[in-house]
Amino acid sequence: MFNFIKKQFIDVIQWPNPDDSLLMWRFPIADEEIQNGASLTVREAQMAMFVDEGVTADVFGPGRYTLNTQTLPVLTNLKNWDKLFESPFKSDVYFFNTKQQLARKWGTSQPVTVRDAEFGAVQLRLFGMYSYRISDPAKFFKEVSGVAAQYSGVDLENQLRNIAVTQLAAAFGSSGIPFLDMAANQVLLSALSAIWDATPNIKPPNPSRLRHKMKADLPESVQVWAWVPVLVRRWRVPWQV
Repeated sequence: MFNFIKKQFIDVIQWPNPDDSLLMWRFPIADEEIQNGASLTVREAQMAMFVDEGVTADVFGPGRYTLNTQTLPVLTNLKNWDKLFESPFKSDVYFFNTKQQLARKWGTSQPVTVRDAEFGAVQLRLFGMYSYRISDPAKFFKEVSGVAAQYSGVDLENQLRNIAVTQLAAAFGSSGIPFLDMAANQVLLSALSAIWDATPNIKPPNPSRLRHKMKADLPESVQVWAWVPVLVRRWRVPWQV
């Protein structure tokens, strides 16, 4: 009887052996309940988030926590608990891998045609490497992963590669910089690719207005950095998705 009761309550929550390929992992709760006063362990390069019936609640950075109404204020409010609430409870717990995912490759499958005043139509090939990491678990959960049991980097990277090719091709194509001057305008070309919301139907910014566009205007669920070699030159191109 004692063993049966013990199995119904979870007193330790952690992601002990994370798979590097996974960006998100749901702790297996099944039909069990979390013991009030249970221990939550979040390791370095991880974040944990409680979700109540699909609604994001409390987010935890690296550390060890005792779970109660003081450490779970958002969940306490969602469930209308009294401050003296001490009963076991049910909630989904998601862990997020916040390490930088390094050396991801991307490139254009076909040349990008750029119109040049002197040479006419010029074809460029773009390729390079990028890295990314999750910076906002709640936004990532709401806008990308959803309530899946796990979410891998492969699922996200296909989309990131498409965005990189589309937006960088648009930036180079609309920069207005002459073909022969591209190497001398590395900073401007990087800025053209750097600061705009990577969303469909959004045009690249005008070069004269770039200094007034703030990164704070962009979503921050995933931070992405990319390196673009073009015409034997390399530009560092950060942007956010």
